[in-house]
Amino acid sequence: MNHSRRRHPPADTDTDTIAAQAEGYLRAQAHYDEARTEAEALCSRMPWMTTAQAEDFTRHYVDHRLVLVRVMLSATVARAGELRQEYEGRYLHLRRDLLRRHAAGVSVALASAAALHTAAWFWLR
Repeated sequence: MNHSRRRHPPADTDTDTIAAQAEGYLRAQAHYDEARTEAEALCSRMPWMTTAQAEDFTRHYVDHRLVLVRVMLSATVARAGELRQEYEGRYLHLRRDLLRRHAAGVSVALASAAALHTAAWFWLR
């Protein structure tokens, strides 16, 4: 058996997509479980509620919490995009400034070298 001819699967973005979806699902499930646990804890402090009322309260609480989490995550994603644009703009500005400084330094060095060469040529003549 020739091991050098073994096929390796290509690095696929499908795998990354599936992993991201799985991570998203697990995070969503964790938020759901946390909200449900909180709702059940609240219901346990209200013993006068019937089972149907407690289930209804739990459902509404979980729905409300999940909406809040979505809003919060959307705001975080939007802010991350804004920050990315700001940082990229600043990076490009600094990069251009550095390029200008290097170009100016090289120009000064070349001008100095040309002046020294010219002066040496006249002096040694």
